[in-house]
Amino acid sequence: MGSFSIWHWLIVLAIVLVIFGTKKLRNIGGDVGGAVKSFKDAMKEGEHDKIDSNGTGHTINGEVKEKTKS
Repeated sequence: MGSFSIWHWLIVLAIVLVIFGTKKLRNIGGDVGGAVKSFKDAMKEGEHDKIDSNGTGHTINGEVKEKTKS
């Protein structure tokens, strides 16, 4: 009862194709690909926000001594 062999995976793939059909699987794949692309674009935009006018990012380390309401 160890890991699955290639035949197990082929049978699972055939069952999934019969249940969902190739068109629906193609649409799901396109949706997932679009989501990944949007995520990558958002990550690139986030990197540009971190860069200051000199073109280098910087981090300010500090410690909160007391909390005041403004």
